[in-house]
Amino acid sequence: MTNSVVPMPNEAAAKARMAGEIRMTGLLGADIAAQHDAEFACDLRFGERCEGEAALREGVIKLSEALRRRLAVRLLGPWGRRKVALYRDAAETNPAMTDRSASIACLLGVVLALASPSLAVAQSADLVLCDRLAADPADPDKPADVKGVAEIAKADVATAIKFCRTAAGGSRRALYQLGRALAANGQGADAVAAWRKAADKGSTSAMVELGVMYGTGTGVARDEPQARKLLERAAEAGNPRGISNLAALSGGGGAPSDPVRARALLAKGAETNAEAQYQLGMMLSEGLGGAKDDVAARGLFEKAAAQNHAGALERMGAFAQSGRGGAADKSAAKSYYEKAAALGDDDAKAALKRLECPYVLKDKRGNLVSNLCF
Repeated sequence: MTNSVVPMPNEAAAKARMAGEIRMTGLLGADIAAQHDAEFACDLRFGERCEGEAALREGVIKLSEALRRRLAVRLLGPWGRRKVALYRDAAETNPAMTDRSASIACLLGVVLALASPSLAVAQSADLVLCDRLAADPADPDKPADVKGVAEIAKADVATAIKFCRTAAGGSRRALYQLGRALAANGQGADAVAAWRKAADKGSTSAMVELGVMYGTGTGVARDEPQARKLLERAAEAGNPRGISNLAALSGGGGAPSDPVRARALLAKGAETNAEAQYQLGMMLSEGLGGAKDDVAARGLFEKAAAQNHAGALERMGAFAQSGRGGAADKSAAKSYYEKAAALGDDDAKAALKRLECPYVLKDKRGNLVSNLCF
């Protein structure tokens, strides 16, 4: 039988294989996305942004081999392994079969993956990419190994919406993160809709976003009872932002109307959450809602700092610099300040400047005018 496949130029075939295998990667799950993300020249999120044909070819080779191995061993079983090997061998011995064989192998993998018990894993790659672009550092639902972003980068907004929307069907975290991405894109009404769905599924971070909106009248009609209801749900679940915002709402400002209750609620969340550790540390350091305890506050700041919480890193710098709640260590203080400054903390940046320029000029009223450097 005559082969009807028209041979493709090498680069076109390589690009077709890369496109097909990147799509396939989206079905293989978090472990593959995480393992190969840093390794490949072509980032899985932006497969079309390969830098140069050499990088493209190298990425094709590495990704192709990894995918074949994972498809055969983890999803397809013995029968699938033989089939994938068959198409692989055909492609390697007959260049004209390259595009067809890659496509068949990928299609075979898709069909079997969807029919296998690994479906939940297969679908998780979208959530992995949604987390990378749109996770909230303060979200209690965020996995510990996900850093999160305080603000979604403008260049990442459209991509975040795409992956988070796909992942949102099976994840309240993705729904919440979709709301963040939509809000960053100026789609306020759509963001509110996503947050309402996420809150209905139990996302305390979505409850906080909605509570703040109702409390301030931002994007929705002001409704303080509804704001209080949402923030109380989040606070009772241990969400630190829910606790602090409920306290602010109750006090008509930043001061908690019931600091004892706020402190007790924060203590629940502080067992695992960096934001709760930081907030509780602040209350202990200031003596709000109970006795002042610098040693305990420093311990909480240290725990949160170990999780790269910018505010906690800045407080650890201040405590280490002054010897508050423990030993003084100016070298450690500078290191803490530098880490916090790298995360965008303005207080840490100012503290570093003071360390570099310790002499100050003040006016007659004692107000700081400038720092002097020598």
